[in-house]
Amino acid sequence: MALAEDTEIIDAFEEFYRNYYRDEIGELARKYPNDQRSLYVSWNDLYRYDQDLAEQFRNQPTQLQEYAEEALRLYDLPIDVSLGQAHVRVHDLPSATEIRAIRARHRGQLIAVQGIVRKATDVRPKIQEAAFECQRCGTLTRIPQTGGDFQEPHECGGCERQGPFRINFDQSEFVDAQKLRVQESPEGLRGGETPQNIDVHIEDDVTGEVTAGDHVAVTGVLHLDQQESQGQKSAMFDIYMDGVAVEIEDEQFEEMDITDEDKREIVELSSEPGIYERMVDSVAPSIYGYEEEKLAMILQLFSGVTKHLPDGSRIRGDLHMLLIGDPGTGKSALLQYIRNIAPRSVYTSGKGSSAAGLTASAVRDDFGEGQQWSLEAGALVLADQGIAAVDELDKMRTEDRSAMHEALEQQSISVSKAGINATLKSRCSLLGAANPKYGRFDQYEPIGEQIDLEPALISRFDLIFTVTDKPDEERDRDLAEHIIQTNYAGELHTHRTETAASDYSEEEVEAVTNEVAPVIEPELLRKYIAYAKRNVFPTMTEDAKEVIENFYVDLRSRGSDEDSPIPVTARKLEALVRLAEASARVRLSDTIEEEDAERVTSIVRSCLEDIGMDPETGEFDADIVETGTSKTQRDRIKNVKGLISEVEEEYDEGAPVDEVLDRAEATGIERSKAEHEIEKLRRQGDVYEPQTDYLRTV
Repeated sequence: MALAEDTEIIDAFEEFYRNYYRDEIGELARKYPNDQRSLYVSWNDLYRYDQDLAEQFRNQPTQLQEYAEEALRLYDLPIDVSLGQAHVRVHDLPSATEIRAIRARHRGQLIAVQGIVRKATDVRPKIQEAAFECQRCGTLTRIPQTGGDFQEPHECGGCERQGPFRINFDQSEFVDAQKLRVQESPEGLRGGETPQNIDVHIEDDVTGEVTAGDHVAVTGVLHLDQQESQGQKSAMFDIYMDGVAVEIEDEQFEEMDITDEDKREIVELSSEPGIYERMVDSVAPSIYGYEEEKLAMILQLFSGVTKHLPDGSRIRGDLHMLLIGDPGTGKSALLQYIRNIAPRSVYTSGKGSSAAGLTASAVRDDFGEGQQWSLEAGALVLADQGIAAVDELDKMRTEDRSAMHEALEQQSISVSKAGINATLKSRCSLLGAANPKYGRFDQYEPIGEQIDLEPALISRFDLIFTVTDKPDEERDRDLAEHIIQTNYAGELHTHRTETAASDYSEEEVEAVTNEVAPVIEPELLRKYIAYAKRNVFPTMTEDAKEVIENFYVDLRSRGSDEDSPIPVTARKLEALVRLAEASARVRLSDTIEEEDAERVTSIVRSCLEDIGMDPETGEFDADIVETGTSKTQRDRIKNVKGLISEVEEEYDEGAPVDEVLDRAEATGIERSKAEHEIEKLRRQGDVYEPQTDYLRTV
């Protein structure tokens, strides 16, 4: 009876192939066995053909896989090829199971999971059927190797002795095998949860396709593996999957489903005159003000166009942005909001991040067979094609921050450790937040000096905003009203939902909450951004080119005298182009107009005025940002150092501090500034005190 049923199922599969997969099987026959060894079958097609068969495949995949492969072998092929070892890989299940939702009832079923590859072993040959040759009589004994342990024969089939045996490699069957560890994607987690993972064993032609950091959808059969501790078997079991199909998902903004109705809504929105204001009002409406910063964040979400040049080089389109400001100005709240809008985003905070956690690390553990090294992807790799929000940048250790340099400009991360030389992709935009050096801004010190970050890191940011908290009666009143109103809206909403006998009507609650609701719903904004990134690749008009060129040249010309500082570097020019592209994308425009160029030059100008202006001369100075010291300061340090060496030649015991200060005053350097410079030179080790109040240069 069972045989008749088997034949029925095999016939059903043959019929199914003829109706749905005739061309694909013809293609497979042509490319088999070198270029292709698998037939990919969509579960939905199987379900359309026969619902019972599809459900049976889901519940008893191992058994039905054999029938499906047998049917493929029996299929009438147009050319004379035997598909003896071809696989049938069923994928495309209607819904994925969350890794944390896998339960005992899923054992033996075909399930799909989605996540990020945290680790992948090297591809290694695995023995499927071992042919043992008896050393005494030469008889071959074949033993299939299924479980985890290696099975050897008990006795020889020819001479009935118990060995010795030798594996005959020519007669044995091997298959490529690889093991992956797939972890839940960070965007699907609720706060405070540890991401869970599952190990996937894959074989033959699906091996070697994925690396650490790839987003994948894995279809496979769930199995159990008994745990052991110190040789004792436990009643608890581990779960793992035998992977049937592994597909790389480039889950960017692009992968979102955008219906025709959404498209209509998006195009309508884009042609509204106040689209930029509406966008700004949709970013963190609970935070008052910061229109310029919010506009820049919107531009960062849309990002510029990544360009690939004919010589093979690549210019990044992603924008990096840094917010430096006093505590309590809402920086972290802005970061969290942007993180929620970007479909792929990772949020980390300074103290809790190490260099390896941000980039990638080589780890040695028992993953795979025996102790071996494998790569683990860090936050900037996981944020590939999205946004990495890093809070409290200033609290990180210097060596951890320096790991970000390559990720920001080249958008890749190179790892050379333990014999592993690898380059991982990290094509993400970085949105950073930091506090000034002394916790708050000191308005008498140049802002460049108060940013306690390496100049090399700072110069990689396209935009740097300073958020200062200065008392201003009118603004403070508006802010107080806004915060109280926001909290009141929250109180009403909570009161209405949590209290059964609430005296507030729905209309009252709505009237108040509307004031703090985003103008464009986050879901629609997300789709809007996805649509723009997928379809809009603007080019620059002559007018726009001229505005950006003039702005840059005009700024640079201020540094044409021999003594004047260099106002901006060429990196700013690329930043302007990227910003202008993003500005055109907001309108879904294919051309970058003059207004886009004007909009972004005003943002960049105000950023430069905040940071790159030397407070003593009022001139723009790129060195403040690039090196942390303005040209006037550098000149002053040189002058003070020169004075000390002049004075010390006149005195045997070194240069008296008072004498140096008097001479500095005579040359026009303020006494307090000269004291400050001497202190700085002393800290850097350029001068020392042979005795109290006397200085010598090193």
